[in-house]
Amino acid sequence: MFAALAGFLAPYEVFGNATEFVRTGDHGARFRFRFCPICGSNVFHTEEGHESDWVAVAIGAFADPDFPPPKDSVYDCRRHPWVKLPPEVTVYERDPP
Repeated sequence: MFAALAGFLAPYEVFGNATEFVRTGDHGARFRFRFCPICGSNVFHTEEGHESDWVAVAIGAFADPDFPPPKDSVYDCRRHPWVKLPPEVTVYERDPP
């Protein structure tokens, strides 16, 4: 399993309908994921207690073929061997503390 996400710091605005799912991460933080209520696609997520600080948006939510490549990769231990990252990407085996 993997996801390509773009992180944005506040200020940002969220509007529209979404279905939500909350899960607890490896370090105990709770993440609130929002999905399209029609097709179920993952759209964005926030960390509970930090909703006003940042938002992580699924890159597939952008209709931009020129979207910039990733700068870092977390949970590399879970990366499928067929997923090839650009050499300049900083890699973390797990979520950095």
